[in-house]
Amino acid sequence: MKLWIKNPLSILAENAGGGIVVEGTSIVELVHSGANPSLTYDSVFDASSHVVLPGLINLHHHFYQTLTRVYPAALNKDLFPWLKTLYPIWSKLNPEALLLGTRLALAELLLSGCTTTSDHHYVFPPGLEKAIDWQVEEAQQLGIRVVLCRGSMDRSQKDGGLPPDSVVQTSDEILEDSERLINKYHNSNEGAMTQIALAPCSPFSVSEEVMSESSKLSKKHSVLLHTHLSETEDENSFCLDKMGCRPLDYLEQVGWLTDRTWLAHGIHFTDTEIQKLGASKTGIAHCPSSNMLLSSGVCRVTQLEKSGVPVGIGVDGSASNDTSNIMKEVRQAFLLQRLHNGSQVTHLTALSWATEGGANVLRRPEIGRIKPGMQSDLALFKLDELRFSGYGDPLAALVICGAERADYVMVAGKWLVIDGQIPGLNLNELKNQHHKAATDLQAIYLK
Repeated sequence: MKLWIKNPLSILAENAGGGIVVEGTSIVELVHSGANPSLTYDSVFDASSHVVLPGLINLHHHFYQTLTRVYPAALNKDLFPWLKTLYPIWSKLNPEALLLGTRLALAELLLSGCTTTSDHHYVFPPGLEKAIDWQVEEAQQLGIRVVLCRGSMDRSQKDGGLPPDSVVQTSDEILEDSERLINKYHNSNEGAMTQIALAPCSPFSVSEEVMSESSKLSKKHSVLLHTHLSETEDENSFCLDKMGCRPLDYLEQVGWLTDRTWLAHGIHFTDTEIQKLGASKTGIAHCPSSNMLLSSGVCRVTQLEKSGVPVGIGVDGSASNDTSNIMKEVRQAFLLQRLHNGSQVTHLTALSWATEGGANVLRRPEIGRIKPGMQSDLALFKLDELRFSGYGDPLAALVICGAERADYVMVAGKWLVIDGQIPGLNLNELKNQHHKAATDLQAIYLK
């Protein structure tokens, strides 16, 4: 069945003023302004009150952290003390809480226009060994496209790391489960709905063995690698003290400086390191809200892109943002980078990071763009709230006036958000269950 999404108020695509035609999971035609499709269509969606974007792409998240938003004891702390405060609570995670945290994060993302998201789950206390399996099920039920990162930590406090013993696993457990998940769930085909990436958490929580062996597994199975890197100056100091080199040098030593890798944050790089990243085409997930809240610093996005580094946007965990709204993150990235780089950063620049930029980082050329042959992943926004009244440029209004909620969202040709709601998902019930799980989790720790 062919659907004509007709005469949008505005659209982030060239020569598509008359809309687009979608057939199944693909975009099959762009329609010029004032024209009708050349293809025979079966139905019409009147988009005259909608701004149409490619589905937004979230490159970095921790779904489980929705359960510890604005936790009082963790407020007003830098990254390392913030982590040390929250690790003991996360060590008490149980399956029900993880499911609710994942479901709520995915719902938030969908409602903000996100059609493809990654998640970096790296906390595996006893009972949570199948965490990634459960996340696959949740994503499949909602219908959102995901790259689920099998995170890991095996360097606990007794080994000179940050996390407590209760949340780490052995290197054998990590590597065996990583390969199991790839074999069971990873789809390398165009249009894949579920992919697996390997994601040792960070240099200060993972051994050199796990880093090196994960790189070998990545090459063997052609899957991506992901980790936190160069987020804070504390991390630089830790690596110099423990490894005798800076984080990027360490990354190169363990076989990670490759186009299969993308890094969360990427703030504290030297000019020479940025050139290295560009030469290797290693990607960066820019997480502006988290970086600002934790006082980590500012990612040098413009310099990275000039050097050939693919850059996209990540909302990061909902204990350091503290929301899962990708459209709000676009505005935050726009404002932060404009402050540091001037008016060369436009609303279109910021939108490109959340669309084709994210697709480039994930090596997914079939998403992030509105063109024939691309996947039919779309986010449609209305400009009918008070914040938009008086707008001139509709696309600029989305970013600068602060759009927060999509009206319609399509993933692989299916409407997953209709009139601002997710059909079949009771948001009030989800919110109540999730909040109770969060309260119970924190109460267990306080005992």
